[in-house]
Amino acid sequence: MPAETGDPAEAPAETDESAAATEPSGSAPRSRGRRIAGLITKIISWIVIGAAVLLIVAFVLVPRVTGATPYTVLTGSMRPNMPPGTTVVVRPIDFDAIRVGDVITYQIASGKPEVVTHRVIAVNVTQDGPRLQTKGDANPAPDPNPVRPEQVRGKVWYWAPFVGYLSQGIQSDTRTWVARGIGIALIGYAAVVVVGAVRGRARRRRETPEPPASH
Repeated sequence: MPAETGDPAEAPAETDESAAATEPSGSAPRSRGRRIAGLITKIISWIVIGAAVLLIVAFVLVPRVTGATPYTVLTGSMRPNMPPGTTVVVRPIDFDAIRVGDVITYQIASGKPEVVTHRVIAVNVTQDGPRLQTKGDANPAPDPNPVRPEQVRGKVWYWAPFVGYLSQGIQSDTRTWVARGIGIALIGYAAVVVVGAVRGRARRRRETPEPPASH
């Protein structure tokens, strides 16, 4: 019977419905691009947060816990390994344990606050006791005055170039508060990033259409 063969007028309606169902697929590349951009932003954010936390731990917390002292290299006498702006963490050491090749920080004049960080090139025994001969790696000649035990502040434990530029101009008694403030800000920023990521996933789940039920 003619009713069983279907009405040809209904065919275009099925074609229109199919076209409407496939139309949103054009937004897939844009959505994928936004997801990739969001992922890159998160990765960069976590890298920045991780680097900042590492610097705070290495140059604020570790020195305080171990009794070490951070100093900033101001001249180019220790180029190329320790250019100006390098922060060195100096740990106390017994004078008798210092060896040729060690990099030490010592007072330029005994009892004065000014210090210098140079490499030991000789350990000499004199009538007045042991003395160290030092030299900056970039200097053409050794330092003119021998270093006595009471001048030595310690041996360089580790260092990082250019970190000193971040702390120049900050009073030593306020660095702890600055570090705490930076730490709190970083933790807050990390929390915002995590909450934003969770909300973004929840929003994408709500916006994703459910597949049609099969009959």
